Amino acid sequence: MYLLYTALYALALIVSLPYWLIAMLRAGKYRAGLMERLGRVPARLKLPRENERAVWFHAVSVGEVLAVSGLISAFKARSPDDRVFVSTTTLTGQTLARQRFGEASVFYMPLDLPFAVNSFLRAIRPAMLVLAETELWPNALRLAKTDGAQIAVVNARISDRSLPGYRRFRRLLGPVLGFVDLFLAQTEIDAERLVAIGAPAERVRVGGNLKFDTRVPGDSPLSRLLRQVLAPDQQVLVFGSTVEGEEELLIRCFKTVLSEFSQSVIVLAPRHPERFDTVAELLRSSGLSFWRRSAWNSKPIAGGVLLLDTIGELASIYSLAEIAFVGGSLVPRGGHNILEPAQFGKPIMIGPYYENFREIVREFIVAGAVRVVSPDELTAAVIHLLRSPQEAMALGKRAESVVQKGQGSMQRTLDALLKLLEQDDTHKNRLSAPHA
Repeated sequence: MYLLYTALYALALIVSLPYWLIAMLRAGKYRAGLMERLGRVPARLKLPRENERAVWFHAVSVGEVLAVSGLISAFKARSPDDRVFVSTTTLTGQTLARQRFGEASVFYMPLDLPFAVNSFLRAIRPAMLVLAETELWPNALRLAKTDGAQIAVVNARISDRSLPGYRRFRRLLGPVLGFVDLFLAQTEIDAERLVAIGAPAERVRVGGNLKFDTRVPGDSPLSRLLRQVLAPDQQVLVFGSTVEGEEELLIRCFKTVLSEFSQSVIVLAPRHPERFDTVAELLRSSGLSFWRRSAWNSKPIAGGVLLLDTIGELASIYSLAEIAFVGGSLVPRGGHNILEPAQFGKPIMIGPYYENFREIVREFIVAGAVRVVSPDELTAAVIHLLRSPQEAMALGKRAESVVQKGQGSMQRTLDALLKLLEQDDTHKNRLSAPHA
């Protein structure tokens, strides 16, 4: 089965090679870390010493890195003698991971080809592989388990979109899931879905959502600059993590808002860096006054749009928001995480497409802590909250309360991982003990 999978996977990579090459040439995508993806262990990694235990965390992109950052820090504090490595798939995730954990501990996840995966397994020799959310690569799981590693999937979830596909291949997926020693699901529904697609029921537990415990900084160089240059009565509206097809809809909203609240500063943060120039051109052709963060000279902004064309600054800017809109939700892209603005007690709006974060959003809906609006309703909803600051403040307070009630998953996850490592040590000590 794995030989066939590897052959098909390699064939798919070869067939899609023109796409990857074009993406590399046009936008530089996938170029970074190419040799690491092919299995070359970078010289910058500080590899574990002979008797030093290593733990490998994998977090696909920025969202997953943010989710496991607190967990990794807590793990290091509780188990300071272990070497921790972090892999990511995307460039943005890699950038953030290196900022948080250092270049000597961070690398790109290799392609799911035996030679590439084995190269890192031999170098790191992980006692445990921890996967964030649901990254189920058959060769990586099989080879890590063969190499003696304990395997855990934390913050696990099965989205509405992916569930039918997983069910369709349940017979093939079951043996792969069998390599995992522990699944910590975000919710009861996710736990039930994991079992439904073949995960051993006795290994599935509900750990909660790590993102509730992820504290984002409210202070950054940009937030400090904005606090210095903004007038006390200037409203800040943040439209974060927007995707293709949304900015055209939002520009209509921006024009209406600025016609009534002319001194407002609207921060627009596209989700993907390769779209920064495209969005800048949209703003330019719209006739709106706008500034690019990368070129802004820190002078006061007298109303208009600040295009956040940098990485890693959005979270702190939510702390300044009068209203926060979280994108990927006005068009069918599944939505993005609303917990960052919620931590700051900000009134939150999203579009109707939020299936990627369905359980989180449902908790907020039940608590009356988020406004779900269609593209046609968005402008009126924004204007209404700007005119009703007390209502907006109450909406934000309810959002902050939902976050506080959802916390505690990090400690549960940390305890479960340390217990799994302890079981592994006990097992290995028993095997190495002399027989009578």
